[in-house]
Amino acid sequence: MKFSLKLFAFLIVAAGLTFSSCGRDDDDDDPIVPGENLTIKGSITTNTTWAAKNKYLLEGFVYVEAGATLTIEPGTIIKGDKSTKATLIIKPGAKIIAEGTKLKPIVFTSNQAKGSRNYGDWGGIIVLGKGKVNKTPATIEGENISTFGGSEENDNSGIIKYVRIEFGGIAFETDKEVNGLTLGGVGKGTTIEYVQVTQNGDDGIEWFGGNVNAKYLISYKNLDDDFDTDWGYSGNVQYGLAYRDSKVADQCTCSDSNGFESDNDASGSDALPQTSCKFANISIIIAEGTPDAKFRSGFRLRRNSALSVFNSLVVGAFPKGGFELGDAATQANFVNDKSDFRGLILAGMTKGIVAGDEVKLKEASRKNIFGIDPSTLGLNATYNAATGKPGLLPITGSTLLTGGVTLPAGFEANTAVGAFSTSDWTDGWANWDPQNTDY
Repeated sequence: MKFSLKLFAFLIVAAGLTFSSCGRDDDDDDPIVPGENLTIKGSITTNTTWAAKNKYLLEGFVYVEAGATLTIEPGTIIKGDKSTKATLIIKPGAKIIAEGTKLKPIVFTSNQAKGSRNYGDWGGIIVLGKGKVNKTPATIEGENISTFGGSEENDNSGIIKYVRIEFGGIAFETDKEVNGLTLGGVGKGTTIEYVQVTQNGDDGIEWFGGNVNAKYLISYKNLDDDFDTDWGYSGNVQYGLAYRDSKVADQCTCSDSNGFESDNDASGSDALPQTSCKFANISIIIAEGTPDAKFRSGFRLRRNSALSVFNSLVVGAFPKGGFELGDAATQANFVNDKSDFRGLILAGMTKGIVAGDEVKLKEASRKNIFGIDPSTLGLNATYNAATGKPGLLPITGSTLLTGGVTLPAGFEANTAVGAFSTSDWTDGWANWDPQNTDY
């Protein structure tokens, strides 16, 4: 890693100090004393800690190399440089310990001034592991150098918890933008919880293989798809909110915007491991207003995907519809019970089921409801507010509170439909207006 003179001076001073955090409450609200403004470039090859008192600017591709651990203190602010397409890349065998707290989340954001931040102001976070992937060699588009994947299902790439990622998604190449959070071959030894991706220039979160589990995810007003799964991803994801600006969708001729997009691979082959992840308690909501024509479907599952979804909600006028099994192989996966869909409620779109076995999808035991009016659901009055924090909790007596099915093994027991029931897990750490936040 290349250091600025300020960083060198900081390290000299820090060498003579001893710090102790014993007995501190994880959610203490002690003020953070201002420190240095530090620029980070190149490769991190030894264990490194970024302190909350400093502010960090990433320039170019910043790599955490195999054998090194990058630890980021709660409350740390990291900004990405636009001109150099700054991106943080955790390579296989490396770790990131970015464990914020409810009151002190870690924030990765734009380096632009308050009021002028935008989609694609920097790259994003890419975590690469040694888990199973159905593509060889597996490299991340755009960077096209670092490979990932292997056979280590319990591979541990670290912790990403109480972290916000804002205004990323810059294009490495034409029509090949960076996702807010990219997880490539990440194993289930890794912790991914309480992560918000906001106004990213591509997908909110994309999984390329691996089997890492995740909980409490927010994809907020992003450009392309919210949750994208490829190359054999097989983990479990529970509690996720995908919230869309009705006026903002991907305008690329090669793409459209969906709540979910899922492929086994680009050709829909039988490559193993097959994409067979499971999602539960997800809410996909388009904010008020007529959706841009480049929106497509709530769930767009295609190319031999065997993804399953349980106890989840889609509300919005997706132009194509709510639920789409986009090809014969993906439809066959459902017919042959390689994928499963139960406890789904889809409201507000003209066509609930775009493609799929309607008879099987509508079996009474599945408790699926397609194509109803949102007014019947008991949603909060501001559930689709265009600005500010939306009303996330259903009202008392809402069918969403108890309308789901018993979840399969691997999930926390919950028969609510959607990401929220009686408690708001976004409180304290999420940000619904980062454009005007003074970083």
